[in-house]
Amino acid sequence: MRDIDKIIVHCSATREGQHIDVDTIRQWHTSEPRNWSDIGYHYVIYLDGSIVPGRPEERQGAHCKGNNKTSIGVCYVGGVEKDGKTPKDTRTGEQKAALAALLLELKSVYCDAVIHGHRDFSNKACPSFDATEEYAWISSHYDEEEV
Repeated sequence: MRDIDKIIVHCSATREGQHIDVDTIRQWHTSEPRNWSDIGYHYVIYLDGSIVPGRPEERQGAHCKGNNKTSIGVCYVGGVEKDGKTPKDTRTGEQKAALAALLLELKSVYCDAVIHGHRDFSNKACPSFDATEEYAWISSHYDEEEV
């Protein structure tokens, strides 16, 4: 198992309400100019809350430069207003519930991991909300348990 100390939340930077799937993101990541070997994220969360696997967890992701070796990447579909430019937290209720559930599950496996937003490591709005603050309760979830 890889030594994971971060779970990094992303958005797909697609328009509010616009459905895209894992295969579309995989195509973006594996074609010019990136030419990556696979989708960069380990999980993608659709508008309806479906959690779809991307790159296998045992493989290093390609989602946050300088942090891929020790992180898991999770992406929700959306993150931009209907104008296609303005960052916006477009998560549906289903996406919010699914994201929290997935982060809790990942935290139970990677107990030392802290949840961050991509914007914590890059000059980007991604994921268009403060994931570090919103999910601090999950980041500290296993820190308080007695062993």
